[in-house]
Amino acid sequence: MPLRRILLVVLMAWPLAGHADEVDHGKVADRIEQLIEKNFYDPKRAEAFDAAPLRAQNLSPAEFDEAAADALAGLGVSHTGRYTFDRIDYFELLDIFRFAVRNDLRRIFPPRGTVGYAGIGMRVAEIDGRRFVTDVYHGGSAARAGVREGDEMLAVDSEPYREIASFEKKVGKTVTLTLRREESAEPIEVSVKVEAIRPNELFTASISESIRTIESGKFKIGYMRIWSFTSAETRQLISDELGAGRLAGADALVLDLRSRWGGAPLDAAEVFVGRTPPTELKKRDGTVASGNTRWRKPVVAIIDEGTRSGLEVFAYALKINDIPLVGTTTAGAVLAGTAYMLPDDSLLILAVQDVVTDGKRIEGEGVAPTREVERDIRFENGNDLQLAAAVEMVRERLESASNVDNAAE
Repeated sequence: MPLRRILLVVLMAWPLAGHADEVDHGKVADRIEQLIEKNFYDPKRAEAFDAAPLRAQNLSPAEFDEAAADALAGLGVSHTGRYTFDRIDYFELLDIFRFAVRNDLRRIFPPRGTVGYAGIGMRVAEIDGRRFVTDVYHGGSAARAGVREGDEMLAVDSEPYREIASFEKKVGKTVTLTLRREESAEPIEVSVKVEAIRPNELFTASISESIRTIESGKFKIGYMRIWSFTSAETRQLISDELGAGRLAGADALVLDLRSRWGGAPLDAAEVFVGRTPPTELKKRDGTVASGNTRWRKPVVAIIDEGTRSGLEVFAYALKINDIPLVGTTTAGAVLAGTAYMLPDDSLLILAVQDVVTDGKRIEGEGVAPTREVERDIRFENGNDLQLAAAVEMVRERLESASNVDNAAE
């Protein structure tokens, strides 16, 4: 059965954490320095960390944020940065690392410590001085309203777009987005309902909602986008849909690894390259759960600079097992990180372990595609060149196999 969308919709906004200007910046700087000295995976780099710019007198909150970002970036590795509550990243990472910071969550999100924010399920980035929609979560209200990746974001309720502030205290209400879909076109307006979003639930729901079958000639090609692979629910969803669910009858699969935060268990690729037999578990009411699912049909994966962390290990494992990768080189962000709350309730992500896969360090290098296909998302309007190339490649593989079978007959 498809996973039903389980986003909680309430008529109030979740409380936000305390503001940075309410806390002595020196205390935040001291805590960052202490955590790096004690926990950062590379002691030599840790010794070189310079917290002095964070202790400069009379820094505004924005200036302090910039100084902290620059100092942490100076460490030169992934999984290391500070996140504040005016960004979606803050809430998504809090939910991903919720067990590491669980003692703080009940205080920040009373009474149960449930991480959430008011939003519509999309991400926007600045490209060449203009804002464009870069990610539309399949399980969010923006997708249901018809917002597309590549739309230029002009305004929300006639005000400049702010990823948290534009939707704060508007849960259950409708906002009007002003978008431009084609570069020379007039702006359009789209009405979208604001929802109270629980990040991990949105990731899982979006994976489920992404699943579809693409007709290509005589073939049925399944498609699934792995927005994040950081929960056990994601693993079970993938297993069920490939084993006995909506993708079971597809002739081949396009696996979209263009992600947000990566994740993925180290053995995730076993679903596609393992050789142990699959198992189905049937209950007395006839429902079926898939265990040890193994996909034996053709598969092509899509990767880009958003493919990071455990999903890069996943992509690397697919590649060395001759499964084609389409797109651009992955992020090269493959260290093990964990989370720490700072005195101002900002979130510090810190790399605490190095990662070596099959004798290779992917950190700083990434995984290169088998077929490179660039994607300029601006004004894309549904014309996803990487997806089109992946579908074409998997169709070619199906036709080649079909021709071999016909010749054998």
